[in-house]
Amino acid sequence: MPTRHLYLARHGAADAFGELTGIGHRQAGLLGERLAGVPVDAVWHSPLPRAAASAHELARKLPNVPVTEAAELIDHVPYVPSASETPPSWAGFFDGYDDTEAASGQSLAEALIARFAKAPDPTTKDTHEVLVTHAYQIAWLVRHALDAPPSRWLGLNSANTALTAP
Repeated sequence: MPTRHLYLARHGAADAFGELTGIGHRQAGLLGERLAGVPVDAVWHSPLPRAAASAHELARKLPNVPVTEAAELIDHVPYVPSASETPPSWAGFFDGYDDTEAASGQSLAEALIARFAKAPDPTTKDTHEVLVTHAYQIAWLVRHALDAPPSRWLGLNSANTALTAP
């Protein structure tokens, strides 16, 4: 049975307008160097400029590896917890989210899991895919891999270009 290896990376450091900074470009390049020894089959990225630029920058170190946008990797709140599930440090963060926004975020989160957390076709070989996305999406995928309750995504954080392999 083949294995689908996912390497989850948060985009590089960005400015207030969502563009990579010089440090962000350097972070992404170093991540590419780190992944150069991995047999990467594909690099997927969020539609947002900071993730797209990070993916293209790291892919410079991965010759002939396709780099493709994936709408499911867009930055969003994947799950709005109830008041009893919300840690004190997050108090007030979700006050502005209405039911429509929460449902939209949950729908995007389900699409993310459906696309990237499914097992590969049993007739294929192992795959190695890099997902360049955002902190919340990485936390959501790790939470899913651990089969943790939905609100546990709140306890996970990743630094710029941090690499997670769930």
